[in-house]
Amino acid sequence: MDGAYLGLLLLALTAGLLSAGMILLSTVLGPKKVTPYKASPYECGVQPVGDARERFPIKFYLVAILFVLFDIEIVFLWGWMAAFKDAGPEFMVFSYAEVAIYMATWIVGYIYAIRVGAIEWDEATSLSKGMQVAGDEHEPVIAGAAT
Repeated sequence: MDGAYLGLLLLALTAGLLSAGMILLSTVLGPKKVTPYKASPYECGVQPVGDARERFPIKFYLVAILFVLFDIEIVFLWGWMAAFKDAGPEFMVFSYAEVAIYMATWIVGYIYAIRVGAIEWDEATSLSKGMQVAGDEHEPVIAGAAT
């Protein structure tokens, strides 16, 4: 080992000691009075109201899925760039064609998501034709259907 990992070991030891010291000091020196306000759950600075089982609009999940799908492309492109950097000429042509096909597919999917309004937050403008918002529930119903 001859001291190769000594700096890393000292860094880990220092981080552990500082963390333990801060936790110990906050426990010893911190206030002990428990109030209902301090005991309530904290949600991003907003007073928690309503039921925890509240239903979220489907837009929330759709945008999250689209983010994951379109953001994960960086993982594939990063590996391709690392392999492309040291590749020979025959691999470069094949690899470039493969990435061009991949990016074309990605762009078509992105254009489709924009066209159907999947990225728009305003439900009134992003619902498909023939759909409308029903009451306060924000559930789409087919136009003309008896409710």
